[in-house]
Amino acid sequence: MSPNKSKGEYNGRTMHWQGTGSSVPLWYTLELGGGGYLGETRAKRAIQRTRTVLEDWVAWIPNEMDQLFDATRNELESSNSILNITLDEALSLCKDGRFDSAKDRAEIFAGLFDRLALLVCDVLHSIKHHGTHFGTLPNVTPLASSNFRGSSGQKVAMMNNVLARVVFRERTRFFHKLDSLDEIVRELQKEAHGIVSEMSENDSHFSDRAWQKLEVLGYDLNTCTGETTVILKSFFCALPPEELESFRQKLVKLVPSLSGLDSDKKTFMN
Repeated sequence: MSPNKSKGEYNGRTMHWQGTGSSVPLWYTLELGGGGYLGETRAKRAIQRTRTVLEDWVAWIPNEMDQLFDATRNELESSNSILNITLDEALSLCKDGRFDSAKDRAEIFAGLFDRLALLVCDVLHSIKHHGTHFGTLPNVTPLASSNFRGSSGQKVAMMNNVLARVVFRERTRFFHKLDSLDEIVRELQKEAHGIVSEMSENDSHFSDRAWQKLEVLGYDLNTCTGETTVILKSFFCALPPEELESFRQKLVKLVPSLSGLDSDKKTFMN
């Protein structure tokens, strides 16, 4: 039985990758418990400044930040879910021997893959741009290669982990993780398009092996989505109230689907 939500409490659940039935080792889908108003938070946030990413994950944040975080998280999850469904359908078709039908899903999958990849990168770029100009630095943990299944993700994650162990500057560790995630996502896009292109040039039976490869890329993109969501929550925990509007404008500019929050600021005050 799930605990009752109350002010400042969150219930987390694990995101499952539909194509494999396995659990991604990042519990990033939050049931948000609501926050307070920015005007009442400065002293409270100074006292409650968290020390770890795990503390950030369950931490209280003001209503205005809470709603922007929730809207961004929903955009990421929606794109991820649609991608998962398409992949799961293609894998099922391959299992049933319907390779021609599975092959027809390739271009759709590539478009959905790009959609999620670009969304993840836009969120990362918004955080990086704001952090560069305002010096806002959240708690951060290094990437773990065990959270990735493909060689590209594992290699970059391993380098990020090594750097985090030898570099003591918080700023360097934070921006290197953002850059590492961006690098992984772009490499996943490149690999996905290459596989889809090969699929169109080969016979239908090739689609079975191709979809198995795409499933691995989808898993790793899902991991990047989870990492980005966790970073975003920690970023809001570190973000001073007076910087929220500036960050919101950057995020909405890169992610137009959040424009509803831009045109109706009263949403933040409810």
